[in-house]
Amino acid sequence: MRAATWQGKRDVQVIDVPDPHVEDPGDIVVGVTTTGLCGSDLHLYEVLGPFMTPGDVLGHETMGVVVDKSPDVGQVDVGDRVVIPFQIACGSCFMCERGLQTQCETTQVRKAGTGAALFGYSSLYGSVPGGQAEYLRVPHADYGAIKVADDRLPDSRYVYLSDVLPTAWQALEYADVLPGDTLVVVGLGPIGDMTCRLAEQEGVRAIGVDRVPQRLARAAARGVTAIDEGRHDVLAAVRDLTEGRGADAVVDAVGMEAHGSSAPSILQKAVGLLPDRAARAAMRTAAIDRMTALKLSISLVRRGGTVSIVGVYAGTHDPMSMQELFDRQITLRMGQANVLRWVDDLLPFVEAPGDPLGLEDFATHRLTLDAAPQAYDMFQRKEDGAVKILFDPRAA
Repeated sequence: MRAATWQGKRDVQVIDVPDPHVEDPGDIVVGVTTTGLCGSDLHLYEVLGPFMTPGDVLGHETMGVVVDKSPDVGQVDVGDRVVIPFQIACGSCFMCERGLQTQCETTQVRKAGTGAALFGYSSLYGSVPGGQAEYLRVPHADYGAIKVADDRLPDSRYVYLSDVLPTAWQALEYADVLPGDTLVVVGLGPIGDMTCRLAEQEGVRAIGVDRVPQRLARAAARGVTAIDEGRHDVLAAVRDLTEGRGADAVVDAVGMEAHGSSAPSILQKAVGLLPDRAARAAMRTAAIDRMTALKLSISLVRRGGTVSIVGVYAGTHDPMSMQELFDRQITLRMGQANVLRWVDDLLPFVEAPGDPLGLEDFATHRLTLDAAPQAYDMFQRKEDGAVKILFDPRAA
């Protein structure tokens, strides 16, 4: 089959790789109909390369049609349309029973000291082949595969259940906002954009912060108050909008590759030049994250408010002002989204008449899988208004 593979830093190649097949009792094989390019994939493209191996199949936002299954799988059948969450979870362990599927004790990558295995996401999370491919093997499918109920609706309504929607919803849930509250979202990429859309649906006033004109315009077109951090004093603007108090909650939807952090940026690049073994060790013992987005988020939240962190961070010795957090009684909540915990909350939005979240038009680009190398480069450079890219592996 054809698949988008990691071959080195900023080097994605679409090549022929062996077709996946049923290996374990809980497996299905999905013929991929739509798969997304996520902002998290760019971390592999750039910073997290030391944890990758040439030939690794990328991608973790996948849906398609079941083409094969183990006889032990009873919840889905060949021919069913399914969405695949980005994490692999068993559904029956201590963590899964508590809605913490990203901490699944059955698939935890204990060798790396990390949580549940993820599709297409490096040795840190199990080196499981991803879904930017023609086919995908899915373990624990009786629990993990989300069956599509309405075959009349297009993939673009459902594919975001794999990552974007539950990640944005968890960011909103962790922000602990109520109707009438003010939420600032730092970063208007796919997750930040969707968080604003969900916030507005819940009666929460959303303020979006970014520096990319197309992203700001896209948010503003849906009624979000959009602030260009490259042209305005964001702190002053937010305080003007909140009676000088600050936002009730802030979502950091940027993470470790934020603009404006010169020293960590230099360190990230330096680590990237080391041999893989040395680079992996350095990343596990150094403050390699660019903290600008998180520091801005903390400055924007009111006293007693909450900062919900959904952007990915990887450093282990990042400096933070504990004095400020303590004095201002700020709550921090964070983590990978527990996809299956939130699906029942999200399906009404996905299947609602009129498409209130604008899911069918959410993708800015729909491309063939063979266009993946160019798509990664375009998305990394934030060119051509790229906010969300979907691939169709069936298209020529």
